[in-house]
Amino acid sequence: MRKARNIAFQTLAALCAAASFGVLALILAAILFRGLPAVSWRFLTEQIRLVGADGGIFFNLVGTLILMVTALLVSSPLAIGIALTHSIYLQSAILRRRILLLLYLLNGVPSLLFGIFGFILFVKYLGWGKSWLSGGILLGMMILPTVTIALVERIASLPRAYTEAAAGLGLTAAQTIWSVILPQSLGGLVTGSLLGLARAAGETAPIMFTATIFAGAHLPDGIKESPVLSLPYHIFILAQDSFDPSVGAKVWGTAVVLLALVCGLSLIALPLRLRIHEEARNG
Repeated sequence: MRKARNIAFQTLAALCAAASFGVLALILAAILFRGLPAVSWRFLTEQIRLVGADGGIFFNLVGTLILMVTALLVSSPLAIGIALTHSIYLQSAILRRRILLLLYLLNGVPSLLFGIFGFILFVKYLGWGKSWLSGGILLGMMILPTVTIALVERIASLPRAYTEAAAGLGLTAAQTIWSVILPQSLGGLVTGSLLGLARAAGETAPIMFTATIFAGAHLPDGIKESPVLSLPYHIFILAQDSFDPSVGAKVWGTAVVLLALVCGLSLIALPLRLRIHEEARNG
């Protein structure tokens, strides 16, 4: 009876996985089928014209990259500090669990709330208006849990022999961190950052309130009232005019570019993630 129940459960799980994969494959096929004809060198290197009906997405792509780089620069130092505090300096298991709990809670906060928070703080209270920096800070806050948890897992997977050898050589805690722990944990920081950036690249709500506009922006020239164009917001606006065939083609083409960016980051992070888990299992 138990064997039959296990087989039934495994079969059901396999069918669910196949169904999920099938739906994902259909969505990807639809995006590629409709969007690839619109993607060209001209589409990638020209700026938007005729309210999206002509031109390309050059400054939208550049603006998205600016936001992602800013998010990375904001999240990485914070993630390193939190991960080291959790894994090295804190001796209380209760405090460690609470830090992880706070990270998981932060990871579950809807992106819309980040947008509203950024609008109140940066746009209204600080008077920045729409600014690439406020959008990058918000995206950095959003991906902070992903980057931190990946780094915590990597530090936990390090063989104890590394730190024991460092202690045997008389290295202080700070010297051990700089010469042993951080160099050996770089893979965790990289994979967490890539996974976080893959999520940040497709977010619309945080930057819609604080950082991006549809047209008229080029490269930022300051902080205050210095918005950028972005791929997610471009899709959001053009999708409302998708009944126009020329505009609809631009929507699908932009979606293909954004999909390629997100999938590229995820695929780069996958082997690094698998290697971390393999080293943790062997360690």
